[in-house]
Amino acid sequence: MKTTISYPAAVLVTFSLLFSSCKTQKTVQPSAPENPPEVVEPQIPVEEKEEEPDTTKPAEVTQEELPEEVTVEEEIIKSEPPIDVAEFRAAWIATVANINWPSRSGLPTAQQQSEAIKLLDFLANHNYNAVIFQVRPQADALYQSDIESWSYFLTGQQGKAPQPFYDPLTFWINEAHKRGMELHVWLNPYRAYHTTGGEISAASVVKTNPEMVVKLQNGMYWMDPARKDVQNRTAAVVEDLVKRYDVDGIHFDDYFYPYDSYNGGKDFPDDQTWNTYKTAGGKLNRGDWRRKNVDDFIERVAKLVKKEKDFVKFGISPFGIWRPGYPQSIAGYDQYEKLYADAKKWINEGWVDYLTPQLYWKTDQTAQSFPVLLNWWKEENTKDRHIWPGINAGLIEEEGYENELFNQLMITRGMLAEDPGAVLWNLKALMNDKEAEKALAENYFRKPALVPPSPWMDNKAPKLPEVLTNLDGNTLRISWQHPDENDVFRWVLYFQYEGSKWDFKILNNDQLSELKTTLSYLVGEKKVKLSKIGMTAVDRTGNQSDFKEIILE
Repeated sequence: MKTTISYPAAVLVTFSLLFSSCKTQKTVQPSAPENPPEVVEPQIPVEEKEEEPDTTKPAEVTQEELPEEVTVEEEIIKSEPPIDVAEFRAAWIATVANINWPSRSGLPTAQQQSEAIKLLDFLANHNYNAVIFQVRPQADALYQSDIESWSYFLTGQQGKAPQPFYDPLTFWINEAHKRGMELHVWLNPYRAYHTTGGEISAASVVKTNPEMVVKLQNGMYWMDPARKDVQNRTAAVVEDLVKRYDVDGIHFDDYFYPYDSYNGGKDFPDDQTWNTYKTAGGKLNRGDWRRKNVDDFIERVAKLVKKEKDFVKFGISPFGIWRPGYPQSIAGYDQYEKLYADAKKWINEGWVDYLTPQLYWKTDQTAQSFPVLLNWWKEENTKDRHIWPGINAGLIEEEGYENELFNQLMITRGMLAEDPGAVLWNLKALMNDKEAEKALAENYFRKPALVPPSPWMDNKAPKLPEVLTNLDGNTLRISWQHPDENDVFRWVLYFQYEGSKWDFKILNNDQLSELKTTLSYLVGEKKVKLSKIGMTAVDRTGNQSDFKEIILE
């Protein structure tokens, strides 16, 4: 994919001002009194914190210490649960060049599926809640399609189906949903052939529709974004995916018009469509014309997705800099003028449900400052869509930047406190770094999280589940019923022990043969009692039902 922050010198300036304002002035000291007053050192109060009980370990109890049954003292219905548990946590799974999956082309089905399970288990075990899976790396398909041919990166030959046959996308969707994760399909809208894509077969669009494509100097082929048949083809692919598959999102990356480096620094070779436009009386200059080609297509896809399924998100991960000088301190590549991608317009117009600018730079890289760029994109979010930045996990591999990923996650949580989230690039780096993996699991993603809601898509919450309890020894068995389980994607059980803060469990439909779970009634050495519980139902767009706080006797 892709393509890094220094905090402004304001902190250093402030420090120097403070220091200079404290310069010692020469003064005449009076003689000390005969009986100097007693000097009392100021005491800084130490906050006394009552140690919270350990609620993770069931207490060792006898039957006599337990009530015969747990009764409900009071039930209080509230519009919101007691704590906020939402944060978008996603990772890209790249199939182009076999970056993430499968490890190489032509693997047998069983090995492909085994590798997919390993990746999904890693994400689930580290409390991610979404995966962005590349299904169209070069006008091909990692799923059964009547529009485009099977991908070389899957089978080693474009047009050849996997053996034994299966549909990889169906497999990925089912396995992701079992683990409570959304699956967004990632498409390259215009790339026709990648240099790692093997021999250009008869099934490739380069051979079947040569009029659609142009060759770039680096060996890639690119579909011309100005052509209506190109736009129609990619739109048909999107429509087909949304109609036939239970996807949660459609995702484009930063490749619209190609990077000029792909063509040796030369301009994109679209003279034919440009001259046709001018001959027909077109008034726009070439740059504006190219941007309009892309803008029109983005708006079209946005409408198409919602027409088919209103719960499917449409997201784009553009290059992280809109234009140099926006904001003033930023320098670097100009996606507006070079990729003809006006990502600022897409978020201003509300065409996308989420924007994931690829902010892959280091925190001490002044001209591409992570927090400065993130704040600029946040301020451009005039329609209150999601801004979830792309973060480069591979920075942990560089000496001196082992904590860069975690620092950027905390910056993101601080700056996007009302709607936190991020998408991680370079999953392989994390999986190869056991220390970073452990830090992520034990600290930054220690607890699971819900995908934040998207109220412009759907603001109707599911109905409240009805909760029942039954004490079995020291185990409180909790079951629940819901009037419309088809409206529920996940469940959240909230609970509180005496003297402790609220805690929670997120439960996935497919992990439960019945709607049941358990909690210990008494926990820890002090045998602390479970005092409150409550449950919410969560729908496909992240809406939570009302919360019924159940106070136990």
